Amino acid sequence: MRQCNFCGKREDDTTVDFFVSNGSTICSECVKNCWELKNKKTRIKKVTAPIRKMTPRKIKSYLDEYVVGQEEAKKTLSIAVYNHLKALNNPDVKKSNVLLLGPSGCGKTYLVETLSHFVDLPFAIADATTLTEAGYAGDDVSSILLKLIYAAGGNIKLAEKGIVYIDEIDKIAKKTMDKDVSGEGVQQALLKMMDGDIVTIPANKERQAITINTDKILFICGGAFSELTQKHEKKGIGFSADLITEENFKITVKDLIDYGFSAEFLGRLPIITSVNPINISMLRQILTEPKNSLIWQYKQLLKMDNVELDFREDTLNAIATEAYQHGSGARGLRSIMEKRMRNLMYESPDEAIDSSQVIRKCL
Repeated sequence: MRQCNFCGKREDDTTVDFFVSNGSTICSECVKNCWELKNKKTRIKKVTAPIRKMTPRKIKSYLDEYVVGQEEAKKTLSIAVYNHLKALNNPDVKKSNVLLLGPSGCGKTYLVETLSHFVDLPFAIADATTLTEAGYAGDDVSSILLKLIYAAGGNIKLAEKGIVYIDEIDKIAKKTMDKDVSGEGVQQALLKMMDGDIVTIPANKERQAITINTDKILFICGGAFSELTQKHEKKGIGFSADLITEENFKITVKDLIDYGFSAEFLGRLPIITSVNPINISMLRQILTEPKNSLIWQYKQLLKMDNVELDFREDTLNAIATEAYQHGSGARGLRSIMEKRMRNLMYESPDEAIDSSQVIRKCL
């Protein structure tokens, strides 16, 4: 009596047909299931960008929940991404890439990364300091697109609608008159990619060559441009110090050309905006105001150990002041918090006698 080697059906308890080949038996139902599974895996689906009812104001409102200050940068990026989403549905509308300026530690990368979460498109971050011309040691510029394809789960059509953030873009400024494989050469290599072109990612031992159209990929480039931003930085200390306004912080295209960028390269970045330097007041706000603020995160960690944690105002002010004095911007807050929280996080898990006991702590 025949029996299906896949589902176990027997010839005497079913009405399906059975097929035997090379000593193996399969029923007609399993044949049908295998055929449907094969078609499901190979069927090409039309990919459309995730468009939701949004406006620049709604995008900025989302950013406001996570990013303190930087009003002009949030507005500019909200408009740029909104127009990017609209351009995906109109082949005649060209994209406008963005250049984002500002000192290190002011939240450029975090701002763009938060933005990508809201629009739900493939997003990749590249570091310009690792890029070199093709044929030299380092990352070829096409590696940027490979990261975007990975972020899209290998779906090239979806990757072609994504967003790329290239950090430390100021590091590829032309530095000398000699051959510069990590400066002017990289600028030239990025030109066609950012402008919109068919780019071929070379094959290697692990994969075949990949072709991708960059015409609808939005490129956002960020850099500190420290020599330029320091000229415009308005120093202040204390909680009453003036914030740096957009009017105080203007960098022109001529400044960027003098810095070492070609006019052709800057022409591919028509939108230029900046984030402002962070003072103590902003650092104090960053600690508590964002939806996923550091203080909220540490309270959640201690809550898992049945510890209810509060922070005194003078403690928060001291953390913000110390971070400002270190000069590391917002990213310095976490290391200071870790140092101040070390003993508490070490001792608290052992203090609760049972799971119903809640311990209150104040730092």
